[in-house]
Amino acid sequence: MSSSFSFGFGGDDIEDDSPPAPASAPAGPGPDHTAPPAAAASSSSSAFPVPGKTQLPPTGHDLKHMLAQLPSKVAFSTLDVALDDGTTIAIPRRELHDVKTGVYEGGFKSWESSVDLVKVLASGGYLDALKDRPLRVVELGCGTALPSLAILQWAMRYATERSPLLLTLADYNPSVLQLVTLPNFILAWALERRDQSPAVQEAFALEDELELTPEVLQQFQDFLASSHISLNFISGGWSQELIDLLYESQSKLDQQTHESDNINKDFDTLLIGAETIYSPFALEAFNEMVFAILSKEKAERGGSGCGGSQEAIAEETEGVRRGVVSCTLSSSG
Repeated sequence: MSSSFSFGFGGDDIEDDSPPAPASAPAGPGPDHTAPPAAAASSSSSAFPVPGKTQLPPTGHDLKHMLAQLPSKVAFSTLDVALDDGTTIAIPRRELHDVKTGVYEGGFKSWESSVDLVKVLASGGYLDALKDRPLRVVELGCGTALPSLAILQWAMRYATERSPLLLTLADYNPSVLQLVTLPNFILAWALERRDQSPAVQEAFALEDELELTPEVLQQFQDFLASSHISLNFISGGWSQELIDLLYESQSKLDQQTHESDNINKDFDTLLIGAETIYSPFALEAFNEMVFAILSKEKAERGGSGCGGSQEAIAEETEGVRRGVVSCTLSSSG
């Protein structure tokens, strides 16, 4: 049994996009120009922990409800990540030039730290658990969720030989989860399956654009169910309440997986985060969140120690630098 943590810390983003334009009324009723209700940001809240400012409360989001709030189509591009073994993985990302939110959030962009983390996941053997036992992945501050998207793509290629996969995506902003994270997962699935489904192939009629027809969305849900892949979305500030919600929602998913698949194995947990943080206060909150989850995992699993200590994580995240830090909890039984 093991629980792994990888921390990517980067200072540069990997694209030169301009921020979305200030909020304005759309010229017409185009469905892809109006943010859904979940995308509305609170003007009294901050995107990161700031002393004296109210944080958004931890909130779980139902997948079916999120799917119902999607536009009729999404534009996208792909990011080619060169891996250490010489291969390349192409990860799709929704283009947000058509979204006007009024506030530019870092979660809408992809950062170099997330690319670093994708490379580490590919070379570190972290995904071997997919072939042997159920795997739970938790990505903190997910944003565009490049690391989790890479895991999904690899999992789809292991479809006939892997165990169940639970993917939990946590981001402060519900708007990021709705407008970026979920569409990216649909895109990753659709690009992998386009040659196997006439409906998906037809949805790619226009270059770099995917139509989110009811049939496509239903096939996406059917794929998740038949492949034993679960998506769990949580928004809100880093706090003990978020941790409680994280484990509460995961417990329900675990139970559903055990009941539907008659699986009597515990899940290994892979905790990942690729964050670019410039605020010491926010960094402290993030570290406390990570340490609390590691401590809970160790207590529940009877962990005997952490290879790559928590002290090392704290040291590596002090100051401004870029790198990936890992911590593995080994079970005592």
